[in-house]
Amino acid sequence: MPGVAGWRLTHLPKALSIGQVEQLLASCDRRTPAGRRDYAILMLLARLGLRGGEVSALTLDDIDWEHGEIAIRGKGQRLARLPLPADVGTSIADYLRRDRPVCSTRRVFIRIRAPRRGFVSPSVICCIVRRALKRASLDPAFKGAHLLRHSLATDLLRRGASLTEIGQVLRHSQPDTTQIYAKVDITALRAIALPWPGVWS
Repeated sequence: MPGVAGWRLTHLPKALSIGQVEQLLASCDRRTPAGRRDYAILMLLARLGLRGGEVSALTLDDIDWEHGEIAIRGKGQRLARLPLPADVGTSIADYLRRDRPVCSTRRVFIRIRAPRRGFVSPSVICCIVRRALKRASLDPAFKGAHLLRHSLATDLLRRGASLTEIGQVLRHSQPDTTQIYAKVDITALRAIALPWPGVWS
């Protein structure tokens, strides 16, 4: 029996439209401590394309307020410094000033209930995303933290960013990882598609 081909990167990345991302962010009740914390977390995911584990591991020492930068420890403990957009910085500062409890941990984001500590695993970030999707009445096929990373990449592509630029934003170590987003630009793909054999125009 011949083997069945197992092609890599055959699926389309799951993504929200820019309007849906804004709808998701607006679902956070920023009148409450939990809402302000979750809003800051979602802003990091949506605006910087961070992974859930990167947000969970973020410490107070990783934010350079003077230079407007944030240090991210990615896969393989690779350290990257990213510019901190003003709206993201404002959301984090609002949470830190008003809601973050005094505690021994240096983690930025702290549990609402005791014990006052950082999240035990990145899965908590995925739960925050799922709750926000439910509040916003959004029901995508994929509901993890990576949904917002894919959404950022897809939006950048549709606004004219190159795959190299997208790879730099997402901090991909291998160019091949970014190539999946080429399939999202359906209009560009139609322009290079060959006619189906036997079809006459």
